[in-house]
Amino acid sequence: MAQKFKPIEIQPDPVYGNLVLAKFINCLMQRGKKSVAQKIVYSAFDLVKKSSPGGSEPQEPLDVFLKALREATPQIEVRARRVGGATYQVPREVKEKRGMSLAMRWITNAARAKKGKAMAKKLAEEIIMAAKGEGEAIKKKMSVHKMAEANRAFAHFAPR
Repeated sequence: MAQKFKPIEIQPDPVYGNLVLAKFINCLMQRGKKSVAQKIVYSAFDLVKKSSPGGSEPQEPLDVFLKALREATPQIEVRARRVGGATYQVPREVKEKRGMSLAMRWITNAARAKKGKAMAKKLAEEIIMAAKGEGEAIKKKMSVHKMAEANRAFAHFAPR
C-alpha cells in the first residue's frame, strides 16, 4: 500500500501575513534563495501600488494580486489518456489547489519570459495585466480552455 505523506506546512509571508502570497514567493524562488524572491515580490507590489489606473487612489497590491490569480486560474484542462493504443486529450475539471498553482506558474513564467527589465517590474506588469484580464498568463488560460473545448468529444473517456 502506498504511503501517504502529509503536505508541508508553510508559514504566511512576513509582510502581509498571507498564505497564498507565501506560496507564490516559493513558486518564484530559484535555487533556494527565498530572500531574493521576497525582495522581488515586495518591490513588484510597491510598483503595483504606485501604478493605479485612471489616477484614482492607490490600490491595495494584495487585492490586485489575488484578483490576478483568480483571473488566471483555469476551470478546465486537458489530460492525456491512453485508450486502446490511442492517446486522447481528455478535458477534466481543475481542482482549486491545482488551478491556483497553475495560475502562479503561468504568471511567473510570463514575467520571466519578458526581456530587458528588472524582474520586479516585469512581475508587476504581469500582475496588473492579469488582474485586468490581459497578458500572457491569461492567454495561456484561454488556450487551455480552447483546447479543452476542442476535445470535448473525448470527455466520455474521463475516469469517474
